[in-house]
Amino acid sequence: MIDKSLYTKYQDKMEKTLAYLDEEFSNVRAGRANPQILNKVTIEYYGVTTPINQVGSLSVPEARMLVFQPYDMSVLKEVEKAIFASDIGITPNNDGKVIRLIFPALNEERRLELKKQVKKYGEDAKVSVRGIRRDAIEDFKKQKKNSEITEDDMKQAESDIQKLTDKYIEKIDAVVEKKEKEIMEI
Repeated sequence: MIDKSLYTKYQDKMEKTLAYLDEEFSNVRAGRANPQILNKVTIEYYGVTTPINQVGSLSVPEARMLVFQPYDMSVLKEVEKAIFASDIGITPNNDGKVIRLIFPALNEERRLELKKQVKKYGEDAKVSVRGIRRDAIEDFKKQKKNSEITEDDMKQAESDIQKLTDKYIEKIDAVVEKKEKEIMEI
């Protein structure tokens, strides 16, 4: 008999892949200022690599503007350099007190670029889900080899894992399609 907790283990992994995809999509700039775009930008703060959202506050005063207000003014130049060096494609404006990031309106070329990026993230997520399926089947094969499950259990497990994989591939396709539509409409 197959231990149902194994299915849960692999379903949790697939769910984490979907959550990671959502996180990646939050970093894709779709025309509106989103503070999450700076989540991966870090600076060296008192000898420790620190995300900039921990050394200042981020606000969105307008739909296409993001403002960073540091808690400690000494980090302002360092944050400006880090944002400039990041790959978000926006030049920071430093007025000595705050850093403003003004997001330009998306042109058609940039929209298509973002759409390709979204597709790539989706494909990476699908590859990850298929890798999880492969790992699950390997586990079931080991159990069969060790005579822990029967041949019929093995076939049923493969079928169940394939159904689970198909379900998550559909979810990924739906999320990708939704994000692409969002990018093209703005």
